[in-house]
Amino acid sequence: MAYDTSAVLGPAHVTSVLAELDPTIEVRHFDATTFTSQDAADAIGCALGQIAKSLCLFADGSPFVVVMSGDRRVSDAKLARHFEVGRKKVKIAAPDQCVAVFGYEPGGVAPVGHRTPGIPVLIDESLRRWDEIWAAAGSSNDNFALTFAQLQRITGGTVLDCAKE
Repeated sequence: MAYDTSAVLGPAHVTSVLAELDPTIEVRHFDATTFTSQDAADAIGCALGQIAKSLCLFADGSPFVVVMSGDRRVSDAKLARHFEVGRKKVKIAAPDQCVAVFGYEPGGVAPVGHRTPGIPVLIDESLRRWDEIWAAAGSSNDNFALTFAQLQRITGGTVLDCAKE
């Protein structure tokens, strides 16, 4: 399904949201793509696990975001238990849903500033092991560094184990 890319929220939006949430956090632009977690780790020069990838999902039709370490994969079974639904009721958002519901294109989904207010954010506890983590900032070339505590504070996210074993 096609979507209107003029409706995509970008780095300027993320920068303005971060200015209100935590003015110490700065968005950085990279010449190399940061589309995948590995791309981001390579461009930034950090470990794969330091990439805080934001995944757009639905549980029984309700949107939520999982912020996951780049070296981990999400467990639909754990998410299904958390939301008390069957595993088949947990679905990854299609690209047009990422834009329409969450506001960002895949590869640039920020953990903050979503188009739809009040989207729950879940933070995988595996990110806790890093002093510095990097999240996408509205495009596949823009990211920002922060601590686990800052991530919790700016997203209001719930920390839980949602990684595959």
